[in-house]
Parts: sequence; structure tokens; C-alpha cells
Amino acid sequence: MIDLRPDRRRFGAALLGLAGLAALPASLRAASIDTGALKSLTSGIKPIDAAERTMRIARAQALMAQSGLAAIVIEPGSSLDYFTGVKWWRSERVTVAIIPASGQPVIVTPFFEEPSVRQSLGVLADVRVWQEDEDPLALVAEAVRQTGGANAAIGIEETVRFFISDGIARRLPLARIVSADPVVRACRMVKTPAEIALMQAASDVTETALRWAWPRIKPGMGPSEIEALIDAATAALGGRPGGALVLLGEASAYPHGSSKPQAVREGEVVLLDCGCSVGGYASDISRSFVVGKAPDDVRRVWDIVAEGQQRALAAARLGTPACAVDDAVRAFYEAKGFGPRYQLPGLSHRTGHGIGMDGHEPVNLVHGETTPLAPGMCFSNEPGLYLPGKFGIRLEDCFHMTENGPQWFSTPPRSLDAPFG
Repeated sequence: MIDLRPDRRRFGAALLGLAGLAALPASLRAASIDTGALKSLTSGIKPIDAAERTMRIARAQALMAQSGLAAIVIEPGSSLDYFTGVKWWRSERVTVAIIPASGQPVIVTPFFEEPSVRQSLGVLADVRVWQEDEDPLALVAEAVRQTGGANAAIGIEETVRFFISDGIARRLPLARIVSADPVVRACRMVKTPAEIALMQAASDVTETALRWAWPRIKPGMGPSEIEALIDAATAALGGRPGGALVLLGEASAYPHGSSKPQAVREGEVVLLDCGCSVGGYASDISRSFVVGKAPDDVRRVWDIVAEGQQRALAAARLGTPACAVDDAVRAFYEAKGFGPRYQLPGLSHRTGHGIGMDGHEPVNLVHGETTPLAPGMCFSNEPGLYLPGKFGIRLEDCFHMTENGPQWFSTPPRSLDAPFG
């Protein structure tokens, strides 16, 4: 469930009463934790290369032709990185890519940023710059016009800010501004072997980091101390930490946490929701366990969630609509007395989400989602159960669809007593 976007991580830290790792005592900061016994798992990992990105652009252009789009417009973020390799940020100074239905992409960026933008540019592209006293959207509109888009459909990637899409529309009044989802989503939802390999590496790192941190979690520890352990292990293993969501005791009943003070106590649930990135691709793993003797009600709910996770995987068949996975879990939980539907105590969130470069991507394993499952699609599988005022259990492992059905990225736990294998 963890989302690697920086705003989500800042929110989670604030919710838990933290100010990030910098607020921790020096002895608890991730950089000071002894991880000398851990070795990188990612030293031989192959990053996404120019050939892969060129193939992506060709796929996008074929989809543009099918959809009748003259071009698509993309702002900085994971989609810009996906197609061009450019790793940049959003500000009032416009940087965008225009990918035409044929020909090279065009990158529009401020003049003084061009050298920096070129450092991560991973494909052949026409880089056009604007000065501080010039109108960048006029330059963007001209690039779109040159694709034949002045009187045609222009696809806007779903996260592009309004002032950019509106600016293009005002400068090209005869163009039709439409969603680029039929192109961008269709490309990004289906992962290639190179992407799957990076996601597997990220999962290996997170799974190993959690296994290393588990025996070091002791009564009295707070969320920031546990997060520091996991982040330190993640970095030592070669991953980029995505932040650990640590929910202790009653806080585990609320999927994204509680503002109440928390500490590990014997007999109470510890819920860890963690991820990292490797080569720009994310992992997402959750584990729930108890320090000391587990109460019978916790053990019962844990076992039900573990079976729910397996039922979700069994329902993930090629060609099946994504909603069928969620529906299978929800029917099982209702038979056990939870719900109905999204009611509590029960499963109040979707069974899973897409995952790739972003921690959360389309499409979701949720009731009503009709997108059929296809090889290369990747999802989290996290059918938690939450009992407000008491505790919650979430087990989360990601899987990808293959020609032979679903395959785990990480290994689900065997039992409450062996939550990390």
C-alpha cells in the first residue's frame, strides 16, 4: 500500500508526529545504524537503456496512430522518465515533452536548464529552449503545430497541470485536447522483461531488509526507530528507501495510521508497510506480526487474511476483469463475518493497486474495474482486515501476470509465527 511519492511520505511522517529522519536522535538515524553484514543485491542490475526507451516511443506512436492523435504532451514525472529518461521536477518554469505520432520527441525547457536536462535524456530528441522573458507555452504550441496538431487531437498525459493544457488549447483553438490515457496507460500498464527484473530486484531488497529488521524490533520502540532500521537496511542492500509506514497496536486498525503516540508492546500487532525503488521501479510489501505471544483473535484474523491473499492470487487469471480479484476476496471475508463490502470491521480498501515506476499506478484490483488482466501487468495483493479500536492485519506482496498466470515478486509469509519465512 505504501506510495513512494514524496508528498505521501511527508504526510505519513507528519501524521505519526515525526519530522523525518533528521528529527531522530543521532544514534537512531539510518546512517548511523550498523549494517556492515548486509551486501548490495543490486550491483549487477541493468538499468533501462536507450533501446528500451526507443521501443516505448515506437509503441506509443503506434497507439497514437490507432487513436488518431497527432501528439501527446507530458510533464516531468514518471511518464517523462519512462519515455525519455529525463528526470526533472515541476515548477512555474515549464518543461514538457511532446511526442509526435511520427518523428523524434521534442523537449521544451528553460535555456539555463538545458545542460542539466540533457544529462538524463535517454533518447534522441529535439531540445528547444526558452528565455526567462519569453512565453514557453507558445514554444510548446508551435512544437505541437509542427506535428500536424493544430487541427487534430492532442493527448494530454493525465497528471499535466491545467495551466499547460489550457495554454495549449488557447494557442491552438482548432485542436482537440483529449486524454493521453489510451497511449500512456496502455504502454505503462504492461511491463517488459527489463522492467520486471528491476521490480524483482526492488522486492528482493525490501523483503531482505524486513527480514533483517524483524529480530531487532523490541518492546518500547517507536515508529521512527523501526523506520530507521528498515531504511538503513534498504540503503545497504542497494535500494532507494521509500519510507516505512509503521503502525503499532491500535494504529494498525487504520490503514494509513494514527496521530496517537505509539510504541511496540508485547502481545500487540506490529504492521510494517514498506517499499523501495531500484532503477526507478518500486516494491511494496506489508507484514503484520506480534512481539511476544499473539492473542487468539489476532491469530484468527491473521490466518483469514493469509487465505484471502491466496484467494486473490487464484482469482487473477488471464483475461479476467481486475474486479474479479477484489470480488473473490470480499465474498470470502463476508462468509467469515466481515463487511459487507467495504464496511468495518472488514476490508475497507481495494484488494490491490497497479505498481511500476510509481508505487500506485492504474489499474486497481477493485470492484467495478473491468480492465482484463494481461501478461506484464503488475499489482499489489493486500487484502487486509481492520477492526477499529482493536487492531488490523495487512499482508501485502506484489505479483505480475505471465503467460501462465500470476507470479509473486515476494514470498507471502507462512504463518504469524514466521512472518518473514
